[in-house]
Amino acid sequence: MGILSRMSYVIRSKVNSVLNRAEDPRDTLDYSYEQMRDRLQDVKQGIADLTTQKKRLEMQKRRLEENVEKHNEQAREAVNQDRDDLARQALEKKKAKMNQIENLETQIADLQDKQDNLVEQKNELQGRIEEFRTKKETMKAQYEASEASVRVSEAMTGAGDEMADVSRAIERAEEDTEDMEARSAAMDELQDTGAFDDALSDQDQIDRELEAGRTDSEVEAELDTLKGELGKETSSADADDESETEVEESDAEMDVDLDEDVDIDEELESNEIDEELEEIRDEGR
Repeated sequence: MGILSRMSYVIRSKVNSVLNRAEDPRDTLDYSYEQMRDRLQDVKQGIADLTTQKKRLEMQKRRLEENVEKHNEQAREAVNQDRDDLARQALEKKKAKMNQIENLETQIADLQDKQDNLVEQKNELQGRIEEFRTKKETMKAQYEASEASVRVSEAMTGAGDEMADVSRAIERAEEDTEDMEARSAAMDELQDTGAFDDALSDQDQIDRELEAGRTDSEVEAELDTLKGELGKETSSADADDESETEVEESDAEMDVDLDEDVDIDEELESNEIDEELEEIRDEGR
């Protein structure tokens, strides 16, 4: 083998070695693990931000409740001074504050639901990360053991520098071919068994279907037990149709009376203020 040929062979082998190191599966596993941890941190930050917003609304609600009590005292004092006009203004402000409190309570409940959902997602993601970490360390240990075994075998079977290089080149070509064939067969097998449904799960398709069947059987058994205890049977399809008809008729009546309800609500709100004013007067007497 000439000098130029030998130099070209060495360069190609070195470049191939660098590429092999760049494709180290251990680095890929570690990178994937760090990405999952970053996503978990983002979820935790989202929970913290949402909780902060909910606390702000709760503080605002408490301030409004204090204002409601203040307006009550103002109304009583105005009645004692025979200032019905001031008492009415105080009660109107009280009513407005109470409406704001109701809106805040709705927003707080909505934020609480979102917070509960995020916490549930965080717990699920955290469990998956722990499971992936265990698998990652196992796969890394297996890879390192295989790598060491290959190095020992190559060292023991080498016959001179040039023959060792040729032998390693042939072995790499065979390994690459076998890896490709094994990967192709593995992909077909995983596709057939349904393993792609959850790459982190140890269950196959049969296990998942059997588990689903057991769950359905348990639910049906518990439902039969409840029916026996209560002595009730499931509602018939006619009862469901009658209930839906009543709901539709009620919705139609609500649409017809919508405009009238607006005027009635305003009149009722004014009557409520007058009645509360009269109660305060009675208390003063």
